[in-house]
Amino acid sequence: MSRLPTALLLSALSCIGAVHAQSTKPGLWEINQKMGGSAEMDQAMAQMQQQMAGMSAAEKKMMQDMLAKQGMSMPTTGAGGGMAMKVCITPEMAAKQDMPVQTEGECTTTITSRSANTLKMSFVCKKPPSSGEGTYTFSGDTAYTMKMLMKSTHQGKPVSTTLDGQGKWLSSSCGAVKPLK
Repeated sequence: MSRLPTALLLSALSCIGAVHAQSTKPGLWEINQKMGGSAEMDQAMAQMQQQMAGMSAAEKKMMQDMLAKQGMSMPTTGAGGGMAMKVCITPEMAAKQDMPVQTEGECTTTITSRSANTLKMSFVCKKPPSSGEGTYTFSGDTAYTMKMLMKSTHQGKPVSTTLDGQGKWLSSSCGAVKPLK
């Protein structure tokens, strides 16, 4: 399987911080994202999901532990074949109307405009090299939808990837899910 879908998904997840730049309710959130843009991307994502489903118990535990250190839960297959994960937003993060962006992808996020319920942003990542822009539309402080376009290269060829997603507040308690670092 190509490393591109995994790398792009991780880049997209590193931009989660910008999602919560509007007023959000603290607690446990479920984030659903689906990548697309080409038949090859759809096939690679399906392969990645099959590989995740076929992991041994030890491999799953290792991945869960790695993600837990980053403040995320193990991705699962979400609605429409996307990936779903849970994140914890602390009261302090919600009060700042921001939450820390993961730095693993070495990404810089810039908010280009915001209104009462819409936020537009752009990002540039060094690992893997990629860039993009997105629009988040908020439904109060407990839900949002998102559309993003990412550009990168794979095997020397330019690749455009779409990312559609939504987030919804689940509960005031994060349970075992630790806040993002």
